[in-house]
Amino acid sequence: MRSDSPNAIDVTTLKEVEQFLFHEAELLDERQFDSWLDILADDIQYSMPILSNVSFDNRGQEITRPGRDICWFDDDKAALAQRVRQINTGEHWAEEPASRVCRLITNILITAKSSSSITVRDRFLIYQNRLETDTTIFVGKRESVLRGIGGDQAQIASRTIWLSQGVLLAKNLSIFF
Repeated sequence: MRSDSPNAIDVTTLKEVEQFLFHEAELLDERQFDSWLDILADDIQYSMPILSNVSFDNRGQEITRPGRDICWFDDDKAALAQRVRQINTGEHWAEEPASRVCRLITNILITAKSSSSITVRDRFLIYQNRLETDTTIFVGKRESVLRGIGGDQAQIASRTIWLSQGVLLAKNLSIFF
């Protein structure tokens, strides 16, 4: 975004966005899932489309569409809360014992700003380890719509996650992105 555009982003806003995303990563890495739910808007749409390996001529069909096609997940807040409740029981088969997870969030770019929200793209690398030798690395990008940045009630209003792999090599998708 050019600095003279009407939606120019100042350094303070960028820092607030970065700190919010870093705080979210810390909540998830520390398994503070209930606190993470608190920073999700009640009307959140949280989706991870599936990427397919397609020929050049079919590249418009590379990514499934949330709400229309099958996705790895396409959740609202109630579904995310249910996933958190399952993990918090200590009896969730994919998270017993609990994964050790470390998230790196980088390349944070504000792509749009309105009076009520900010759209952000970023890249992630997530390391997940379970048991002694079960290790998965997720790499990809996300687009999030954030509300209330700079205030006490900042929230994630929507998030779309794209893994940078056409074939899911993980044994499960029990973590949050």
